Amino acid sequence: MSQLEGKQVLMRIFIASADKFGSVPLYKALIDMMHSERIAGATVLRGVMGYANDSMLHSTNLLRLSDNLPMVIEVVETEENLDRIMPQVNEMIKKGMITREAVDVIRYTP
Repeated sequence: MSQLEGKQVLMRIFIASADKFGSVPLYKALIDMMHSERIAGATVLRGVMGYANDSMLHSTNLLRLSDNLPMVIEVVETEENLDRIMPQVNEMIKKGMITREAVDVIRYTP
């Protein structure tokens, strides 16, 4: 298991729940790839409402459940390890947004 402390990088990947990589949901394919590459950890968050550069509003409501909700994958890792997997991430994501920012890891324990 990786030991993370101090200055690290938070990467956020913004995609849609309906996005695919081949026949697999994109979020699952990304998590599987990161796990096999021994990335310290990743979390998939499902949004209840959002829109992107297409200006189409995606949301859940009582009348209709959208099958294309916003999703965010958050990963905290060393800059070197994120740089190492970026070619694979870029190959897998056809549309969406990726951001990176510096974070200070206070605690990372099993």
